Amino acid sequence: MRGMTSTGNNDPQDAPQSRNRAKASRREAMRTQMLQQQAAARRKERMRLIGGVVLVLVVIAAIAIGITVANRNNDDTAAPSGPAGTGVISAITDVPASVVDTVGKGTSAAAPTALSGAPALTADGKPRVLYVGAEFCPYCAAERWSVVNALSRFGTFTGLGQTSSSSSDSYPNTATLSFHGASYTSDYLSFTGVEETDRDQHPLDTLSDADSKIFKTYNPQGGIPFIDYGGRFTSSGAGYDPQVLQGKTHQQIADALKDPSSDITKAVVGQANVLTATLCQLTDQKPAAVCTAPGVKAAA
Repeated sequence: MRGMTSTGNNDPQDAPQSRNRAKASRREAMRTQMLQQQAAARRKERMRLIGGVVLVLVVIAAIAIGITVANRNNDDTAAPSGPAGTGVISAITDVPASVVDTVGKGTSAAAPTALSGAPALTADGKPRVLYVGAEFCPYCAAERWSVVNALSRFGTFTGLGQTSSSSSDSYPNTATLSFHGASYTSDYLSFTGVEETDRDQHPLDTLSDADSKIFKTYNPQGGIPFIDYGGRFTSSGAGYDPQVLQGKTHQQIADALKDPSSDITKAVVGQANVLTATLCQLTDQKPAAVCTAPGVKAAA
């Protein structure tokens, strides 16, 4: 009979075990929930950190873009190529005598070199000056100001252009003049100005065979600007640092030439005086008013 009245479900020893299992199950559920909450919190924190990093990167990128655009805007100040303005031409071709004499050699750092045994370079019975350059070239850009000023003391230019050197070369966008399409008349000298390319290096002028031979013979490195002065002197490169013209417009450069204390004037007019002293050796020191000027003599 005992076996008929006794079962496992009613065993009093099972109750504590059931309660223990229930508690363990609840603890496990709570632990799982806690772990899930911690994982969610960690994911939220990671997303917050990632968002912060992305925001910082976006700000840095925006600043970099802003700087790039600002620099591009600052550098890309090249004026459109075209005829030189009358104010610019007047200023560069008619520098006051008092400025010429005060400046003397100025900051010119290079003078033409004498040639030995070269044939005379002439045209129409006059010594000929051959200039070879290109509009993209910043050193040509600097030297042209001095060449125009010096030659204007012996004659007259017509059709001078104005442009700027390449925006991607050293001393970018240097304001300058151009000999492309220009002509020159003088009782003392003949002048040939060749601009081989524009500021974007598209072809412009072509050297004649004779002038190409001169260029290669007396300028084997091919540097520009190259100038042959009547077959008696040559020069290659700029006579002063183009940095002095950086950030200046054509008119600002021209206007500076009234002031002998200006760094631009000391460079441009100083080099022009050096070139004038060389040209006077081709013209037998004529015209006298030009060749005997104190500023020219000081630069000789």
